[in-house]
Amino acid sequence: MMSNIETMMIFLMIFSTLLFVAFFIPFIKKIAIHINAIDIPNDRKVHKVPIPRLGGLGIYFGFLLGYMLFGEPSDIMNAILIGSFIIVLTGVVDDIKPLKSSTKFMGQLAAAMVVVFYGNILLKDIRAFGLYIDFGFFTYPLTIFFILGCINCMNFIDGLDGLAAGISSIYFLTIGIIAIIQKKMGLDFVLTFTMLGSTLGFLVHNFHPASIFMGDSGSMFLGFIISIIALLGFKNVTMTSLIIPLLILAIPILDVIFAILRRSIKRQKITTPDKYHIHHQLLNRNLSQRTVVLIIYVINLLFAAASIVYILKPAVVGYIIYGILLVIILTFILKTDIIFCYDDAKNKFKNGFKFKKSKKSEV
Repeated sequence: MMSNIETMMIFLMIFSTLLFVAFFIPFIKKIAIHINAIDIPNDRKVHKVPIPRLGGLGIYFGFLLGYMLFGEPSDIMNAILIGSFIIVLTGVVDDIKPLKSSTKFMGQLAAAMVVVFYGNILLKDIRAFGLYIDFGFFTYPLTIFFILGCINCMNFIDGLDGLAAGISSIYFLTIGIIAIIQKKMGLDFVLTFTMLGSTLGFLVHNFHPASIFMGDSGSMFLGFIISIIALLGFKNVTMTSLIIPLLILAIPILDVIFAILRRSIKRQKITTPDKYHIHHQLLNRNLSQRTVVLIIYVINLLFAAASIVYILKPAVVGYIIYGILLVIILTFILKTDIIFCYDDAKNKFKNGFKFKKSKKSEV
C-alpha cells in the first residue's frame, strides 16, 4: 500500500502539469499562428481546415515544470534534458518549415546518442525463459535502435485528433500503475506521472475537434520520453520489464511494421507518406474521427489491462489475453488492405488467396 504522502505526490505530479499545460496551450496557439506554423489540409490529411501546430511545446514545458518541481539533478537527468531539447528543437523547426526526413533522422540520432553515451542509459542484457543474454558490443546500437524506433512509432501514429496523446497517456498511466504495484519510486516514476499530466493537459485542446496539433515537436518528444521510461525500467531486465512497455505500445508498433511491409511491397521509401495506416483503415469504414480514436483507445486499454493482469496474476493468464488481442489484430489485417494495398493484391487477398491470371500485366 502507498502512504498518504506518496499518494499526494502522485496527485500533485499529475494535476500540476495537467493544469499548467491546459492553460499554456492557448499561448502556444497564438505563437504558432504568428510564425505560420500551420498544418494545411491536403489529400492525404484528414482535417479540413488549417490547424496550428507546435502543441508539442506545451507538453515539453509541462515536462520541464514536472522536473523542476519533483525531479532531482543527476547525470542521467542531464542527458535526458539535453536529448529532449535536441528532439524538440528538431520538431519545432519541422513544424515551422518541413525538413527532409534525413535531416529529422539526424536530430533523432543525436538525441539518442546523448542519452546512450552521456547518460549511459542502456539495454545491456536480459533474463528470459531461464536464459541470460548479454548484448555485449551490440548494447549501444541496440539501445539507439530502440530509442529511434519509439520516436518514429509515435511520429507515424499521430494522424488523428487526440490519437498520439491518448495512446501516450494510456502508456504513462499503465507504467505508473505497474510502478506502484512493484513499489518502484525512481526517476522513471517521476517522469511517468509528470508526463501523464502533461499529455492529459494537451488532450484538453487536442481531442476532436482539435484546436491545435502537437506536430513533430510533440510526437517525436513523446516517443523519446516513452523510450527513456522503458529503458529506465530495463535495469535488471527480465522478460516482464522488456515485454510490458512494448505490448502497451502494440498499436503504434504494429502500425510502423505494417507501413514498412506495405511500402516495401510497393517498392517505395519507408518514409513515403500514404493513407493506409490503422486509423485510415477504420475511417474507410465510414466511422467518425472521434469513434476511430476511441476504438484505438479501447484496444490500447485492453493491451494495458493485459499487462497489469500479467503482473498481478500467473503469467499464463496474461499470455492468454495477449493471444486473444493478437488474434483480433490478425483478423483486422485480413479484413483490410493495411499491408496489401494494390487493387489486384487486395482483391486476391480478400478472396482467400485464390489467385487468378490477370488480363493486365503486373508491375
